[in-house]
Amino acid sequence: QVQVVESGGGLVQAGGSLRLSCVASGSIFVISTMGWYRQAPGKQRDLVATISSGGNTNYVDAVKGRFTISRDNAKNTVYLQMNSLKPEDTAVYYCYARIRSGRDNFFRDYWGQGTQVTVSS
Repeated sequence: QVQVVESGGGLVQAGGSLRLSCVASGSIFVISTMGWYRQAPGKQRDLVATISSGGNTNYVDAVKGRFTISRDNAKNTVYLQMNSLKPEDTAVYYCYARIRSGRDNFFRDYWGQGTQVTVSS
């Protein structure tokens, strides 16, 4: 019953900005860490940023100073504000959430369907 859905991707020019949103819904007991990963064509899926339930954040070095992850616990939503975008940021961005559902007594990792971010040079 748990669903994780991203939105906000699109095509932007280098130097532009996008804000991605991800909403978890369904039978949720508690959400711990949420985050964002990305995967470029022909490459592995890599961590972009994570945020704990208490607001502690981690970023991959390539996006530090440009991207900001945040969350609204009341809305079960995580955001990724992406500024000063570069062509190297082009990828499918996936939302991740570690969730204990209302039917489980353990945490599972849930993934969104992905949203395409394309940065033109």
